[in-house]
Amino acid sequence: MSDNLHRGPIQELKKDTIAAISTPFGESGIGIVRVSGELAEPIAKRIFKPKKDIKEYKSHQFYYGEIIDPNTNRMLDEVLIVIMRSPKTYTREDILEIHCHGGHLVLQKVLELVIKEGARLAEPGEFTKRAFLSGRIDLTQAEAVIDLIKAKTELGLNIASQQLRGLLKTELISLKERLVEHLSFIEASIDFPEEDIELPKLDEMKKDFLDILKRLDDLISSYHEGRIFKEGVSCAIVGKPNVGKSSLLNVLLKEDRAIVTPIPGTTRDTIEEVLNIFGIPVRLIDTAGLRKPKDSIEEEGIKRAKRKVSDADLILLIIDGSREIDENDLDIFNETRGKKKVIVINKKDLPMKVNLDDLKRRFEGESIVLISALKNWAIDELKEKIYNILVGKDIRIRADHLMIANLRHKISLERAKENIGNAVNCIETGLSLEFIAFEIRQALEALGEMVGETTTDEVLNRIFEQFCIGK
Repeated sequence: MSDNLHRGPIQELKKDTIAAISTPFGESGIGIVRVSGELAEPIAKRIFKPKKDIKEYKSHQFYYGEIIDPNTNRMLDEVLIVIMRSPKTYTREDILEIHCHGGHLVLQKVLELVIKEGARLAEPGEFTKRAFLSGRIDLTQAEAVIDLIKAKTELGLNIASQQLRGLLKTELISLKERLVEHLSFIEASIDFPEEDIELPKLDEMKKDFLDILKRLDDLISSYHEGRIFKEGVSCAIVGKPNVGKSSLLNVLLKEDRAIVTPIPGTTRDTIEEVLNIFGIPVRLIDTAGLRKPKDSIEEEGIKRAKRKVSDADLILLIIDGSREIDENDLDIFNETRGKKKVIVINKKDLPMKVNLDDLKRRFEGESIVLISALKNWAIDELKEKIYNILVGKDIRIRADHLMIANLRHKISLERAKENIGNAVNCIETGLSLEFIAFEIRQALEALGEMVGETTTDEVLNRIFEQFCIGK
């Protein structure tokens, strides 16, 4: 077994004490310097001067006083501190939090003093990494911390919160326990044949394996939805000049984000904003009108627009319903061929000159919606179309529906599914118990990787380097 493979959160924790600013850069009412490790309390006692004499600090209780540089006796800030003694802490180590005034300079000076007194600057995600290595949380919960911080919508927040609360962990533990029970029975039958142990009932085992496969399938199939709610999608608004692209962006955002004029070619560069559509973070991209450019600036804008069309997850293809389809429209139709899209016929408030039957033939099977960006007509219908294309079903009311949103989890679950499928085949083809046991062990290995029982240093480093310093 490789030395850099962790079986469970048993890697020896570093004995050094770490410190970091745990609040965002900038000005605020309060800023926090966090310290974790065996020097947390000694450092507090050296640099903190309480307003009242304290015989003994109580754990998890705030104290009011000043941070003093013991070498110069200079006061740095008036603060509240709290000492939290292990194991009832985030990292299961002693933790000190210093609640300062929220200016970056004062926080930096307090952090420098803490480091001078024996701590070192924490690496990105090191507090959460220590929580994982100490066994307080599993790896899926550690990953949920960063998802919670980065969540863009309430549904994305719900998915991360489920995982942080341990719903996924609980589900995986349940599946593992069922597999371990089967494996134990099989191995006992193989290892102690003289003990006259009852042979496993293969029909019952197969039935349970099929039930496990269904649950694994449910989790794997939830990845598409979970990823969308977690990461969001990019949506390019595309069309020829003056069809209402910028007007649509403004009405969707409910603010005047893009300049709107009757002059074609007003938008020269792409404009991007994020919109929450029923829980999906949609990055709207208003592009320059696609046509033969009239100058070098417009030419560059059109090049950028075409790149955005190529990269976008979804296209909103805007057509001016008050004008007949022309050569520019046909070129754009070809440019967006094969892309997932909604055909948006704008200017519904004006007499319709577009042939709808012709458009339906051209875009057979595609979603078509008529709107007026100027009058704010059918905008909710457009949002519904976008949602249905991206997700395909309504799960907005199913906040407790367990979903996975992490590619690493999906890959591990697919491996486990393959192994359990192989075990079912072993039973159906009459192979010996050793083959079934092998497939169960492989499935347990895959599920163990998800929760961090069998995880390489490379994987751990890749996960925690996504965190900010201080978390």
